[in-house]
Amino acid sequence: MSKPLYRHIEACNNAPSPAHLLPFRFGTEQVGWVTPELAHALTFLPRDFHFDGGGVAMAGRLRGAAQRSDALAAAARVLAKQGFGRVRGELFDIRATAESPVLGTLDRGMIPQFGVIGQGVHLNGLVRRPPGKDGGLHVWVGVRARNKAIAPGQLDNLVAGGIPAGLDAEQCLLKEAGEEASLPAELAAQARRTGRISYILNAEEGLRRDVLHVFDLDLPESFTPAPHDDEVERFELWPAPRLLEALRETESIKFNVNLVLIDLFLREGLIDPDGVEGRALRAGLNQGP
Repeated sequence: MSKPLYRHIEACNNAPSPAHLLPFRFGTEQVGWVTPELAHALTFLPRDFHFDGGGVAMAGRLRGAAQRSDALAAAARVLAKQGFGRVRGELFDIRATAESPVLGTLDRGMIPQFGVIGQGVHLNGLVRRPPGKDGGLHVWVGVRARNKAIAPGQLDNLVAGGIPAGLDAEQCLLKEAGEEASLPAELAAQARRTGRISYILNAEEGLRRDVLHVFDLDLPESFTPAPHDDEVERFELWPAPRLLEALRETESIKFNVNLVLIDLFLREGLIDPDGVEGRALRAGLNQGP
């Protein structure tokens, strides 16, 4: 099988065996992975981090989520000054699995440093026209701002964003829809959850163990999204076959949005879900936590 589409899945799942990493735990529950270099930095914070044969654990005296969160916030400030990640001022929930209870919070900029699961939402904005010339399925895409640290100028979903602490996927979607695309709440609330995608990526910022909650929203022809913050420069409405061609032939789409679009085109039948390629792609979309 050729790999014009599967290359995107491979690119997002480039993490080898975690043998070179140390488990990061709260008690007996593993919540992440840390590099030996970060573990060494944590040895200078012995009040809050302990070491044993099972890796790195937060001190046993930090029993509650609030205590662990405070200790991690203090550690994040120290680590950022040493070049380990950065403090972004936005907290994410820490869980052992994507569905398990919240065990604490960590600054978003430190999530990859600790190999903690990061969760986000992605919305496909769809316009369904009658078949024929200029008809069929169309997809709204955002052109990312040129000053973005990640994937500047590349194509993005209509709405996408990390899920901050205390919100679930639906609540985050409503927040991001208004902030990024000027989507009215009553329209965004009609979005349908279609599934989830996961991957494990060794990135410049650390180990990304990401879970993406995917939504579809059918939009009327009369609605045109408009940027409401600095995330995107503009929105464009693309015929689905043109977007699929870009997905196959170019690197113009943000790395994880490639996976969201593969999932969409499998569900919509633009990629045969029962063919050899389609089955391999579907299996590859959930290789993470």
